Amino acid sequence: MDIKQLQYDLEAFAEARDWNKYHTPKNLAIALSVEASELLEIFQWLTDDESRGITNSEQDMRLITEELADIQIYLLRLSDKLKVDLEAAVKAKVVKNSKKYPVELAKGNATKYNRRGK
Repeated sequence: MDIKQLQYDLEAFAEARDWNKYHTPKNLAIALSVEASELLEIFQWLTDDESRGITNSEQDMRLITEELADIQIYLLRLSDKLKVDLEAAVKAKVVKNSKKYPVELAKGNATKYNRRGK
């Protein structure tokens, strides 16, 4: 995935429609949250097993794919507006998480690191 090219394309898309005045960090963060909620709505009320089998539904997968794309679009727009190098940020966060959740303590354990032993 060429993040910089996608950000460039999304900037051009917004600029052509005079939408940059609406694409403030606050509005993009809200839009990102709304799209994530729309993804969540697809899974609402499903059991864990039903959620694992959702790929069997072509209609559900179409909706999921569209919501994931919307989430990615707003994430890319927000990171671009805030001048965050998203690729570098993700790599740094993976390194940080690997230290925060070492395999010997985290493997097979869903309890958050700061709640262990309580």
